[in-house]
Amino acid sequence: MVSVDSEHRETPTMTEQIRNWAGNVEFRPVRSHHPGSLDELRSLIAEAASVRVLGTGHSFNRLADTAGDLVTLDRLPPQVQVDSDARTATVTAGMRLAELASRLHAAGFALAALPSLPHISLAGACATGTHGSGDGNQGLAGLVRGMQFVGPSGDVVELTRGDLTRGDLTRGESPDFDGAVVGLGALGAVTRMTVDVVPTFDVAQYVYQAVPLQEVITRLDEVFSAAYSVSVFTGWRGEASVWLKVKVSPDGTQPRRPGSDWLGGRLADRPAHPIPGMATENCTEQLGIPGPWHERLPHFRPDFTPSAGAELQSEFFVPRSRAAEAIAAVRDLGPLIAPVVQISEFRTVAADDLWLSPAHHRDSLTIHFTWLPDRSAVEPALAEVERVLLPLGARPHWGKVFLGGPKAALATYDKAADFQALLDRHDPDGKFRNTFVRSLFPLPGAPVARPR
Repeated sequence: MVSVDSEHRETPTMTEQIRNWAGNVEFRPVRSHHPGSLDELRSLIAEAASVRVLGTGHSFNRLADTAGDLVTLDRLPPQVQVDSDARTATVTAGMRLAELASRLHAAGFALAALPSLPHISLAGACATGTHGSGDGNQGLAGLVRGMQFVGPSGDVVELTRGDLTRGDLTRGESPDFDGAVVGLGALGAVTRMTVDVVPTFDVAQYVYQAVPLQEVITRLDEVFSAAYSVSVFTGWRGEASVWLKVKVSPDGTQPRRPGSDWLGGRLADRPAHPIPGMATENCTEQLGIPGPWHERLPHFRPDFTPSAGAELQSEFFVPRSRAAEAIAAVRDLGPLIAPVVQISEFRTVAADDLWLSPAHHRDSLTIHFTWLPDRSAVEPALAEVERVLLPLGARPHWGKVFLGGPKAALATYDKAADFQALLDRHDPDGKFRNTFVRSLFPLPGAPVARPR
């Protein structure tokens, strides 16, 4: 057990009401903690019977919930150490992406991709397989080269691509890294990550509106190869908007973009919001005005409430080879979906080697749903979406709303049994396995739990 001087130990909150960002989940811990140092974190984990770590609360299900102790790492000192020669940055894992990005840019570096929201934490994004867009861009977890986490006995575990150092216990080669990065918070409290970085770059953003959805389906490869990062938005009423994020060369030259009437749509001449009719001041700069990568790749600015605010979200990764088929199948459900969805988004994600990544070993297209904040109204539509997408090999995003999705999709993860063995080895008593995780990866000899 790790001891901490009592005058420096944080006092856990016993009655704190904690809700996720969308307000659809209320967490139910016995105590909540905000440790200010690694030693405090090690001590409280060693003493806890069960524990989970909460990031920025942007998951829409009970992935982070616990009946035990809930830990938030927002008070660990934020640090970013850039190794220019290795092209890596070692950062505090709980840091929000907006802060990390601004520090990297100031040092002359960038992450290859960012998700639509810069408000979320690096560790939470990696643990759930969160991603940006681009045919050549992996999810955020694919950028991770090393990680440190605190295990169930308060031990510090450090993993890199291929190597393992577990406290003072073992050193040597291990395949654990590929299993741990998208780890659902089930191995421990991630405190530090080393990520690959690239030289900073500029991006210009263009929006094409009133594009027939059928044109997107028919010309899918052309659409997603048209820029460094591409997003397609639709309300499933027959039209879409296509957002191109074009990488600008160091001399300021932009690649040739499509004409103003591309895909049968029109190039926007004023700022747009992904959800038609919403105010645009919280969106990143458009109209082809170049700017730093971290001010263009996300859809939303970090100093504004992102997206719609009051919403639920679902997302499914489908094999790129079946992308057009998947979009067409969901389009046929348009009359059921359109009344309860605010907007849907398609993006592409490159394959990676991480065991529980929804893009594991396959290039993917993602179909995202921003629903109305009414689960009872949404469930009939979501049930039909899962009915048509799961047979196509769809894998749900771990942090979103789903019905039978993860359990049904687990057979598509050929390393699922290896991940079960990894959990059993690192945390045999299941200190970090809440109801959600146990429903997928039960304790040895235990009956399968049902998620709340």
